[in-house]
Amino acid sequence: MRKPKVPPLSNGSADDTEAAFYEALQSGDIEKLMACWADEDDIVCVHPGGARLLGAGSIRAAFDAMFANGSIQAKAEKVRTVDAMGASVHSVLERIEVLTEEGPRHAYVIATNVYQKTAQGWRMVAHHASPGTPREMLEVSDSPPMLH
Repeated sequence: MRKPKVPPLSNGSADDTEAAFYEALQSGDIEKLMACWADEDDIVCVHPGGARLLGAGSIRAAFDAMFANGSIQAKAEKVRTVDAMGASVHSVLERIEVLTEEGPRHAYVIATNVYQKTAQGWRMVAHHASPGTPREMLEVSDSPPMLH
């Protein structure tokens, strides 16, 4: 039996669901985080260097394990979005604050978040993250910096 979901902070758009996802990471709130995910068996999550997690149970267990060490101070930066036919794909650079012996430092993760428009609103169906470096702050693009 599935646990009833807490609705995300907003059902307005994929951007709102993404904001709720990162807020849930920063507050360490597993219920709010899982409410951002679609209620489908084939949702998928890949953390840097980790296995492919399929379904809400394995995704929840992985985030529960992470939250056991405290919240995750991740912020989405340099978001690039492609929207088409009830789906929204977000390429983001995650800046994560980590505590080291020398004090707080930043780590970088390149992530792709995929959202789908469902009867319950926009929900995450995939999160795939890869390790990054400060070099990823620089983007390589053949597109002009401003779209018209």
